[in-house]
Amino acid sequence: MLRVDHPRFQSALREIEDSLDAAWKTLCAESDVTPGTPEARDLAAVVLQDTSEFDWRVVDGALKQLTCTECGSGLGAGPLGCTACDLANGFRFAARETDRPGAAPNNEHAVRVASAVARTRHRYTPRARAGYEIALPGLLAGQIPTTPQAQRAKDRINQLSDQELDQLIDPEVLL
Repeated sequence: MLRVDHPRFQSALREIEDSLDAAWKTLCAESDVTPGTPEARDLAAVVLQDTSEFDWRVVDGALKQLTCTECGSGLGAGPLGCTACDLANGFRFAARETDRPGAAPNNEHAVRVASAVARTRHRYTPRARAGYEIALPGLLAGQIPTTPQAQRAKDRINQLSDQELDQLIDPEVLL
């Protein structure tokens, strides 16, 4: 079974998508804008003008509302080399990160990076995908690996073939 087909990964991805949708709906409600309307797309464009003013989930929610005029993909999710998507993908990393209650410090940064990789996996290497995707469920549960754990995992990931990486599911084999 491939990692991306495993229920653990699918559940984590759904949790992320649901949190992005909820953040976007909250901003729309606060702005008196109906989601899915032209006004909501205008609001998304406003969010992207200064992403540092918003939580990363709102920014990712805004990106989901827009289509790239260059490649036709969701903005920020197109192929590497699409200038508009490359730029928009970078916007997500200028947004605010607020650690969630009960989560380890800096966990939210790890969740943001891991979710960006998992949601736009074609933009990242097989090794980056394996590391972040396998960690995502634990990160969502508020965990964060120690530096030595992350270094061991990276070392083990670097020893695997692309096919072995795609079949990597259990994070315990890396620690």
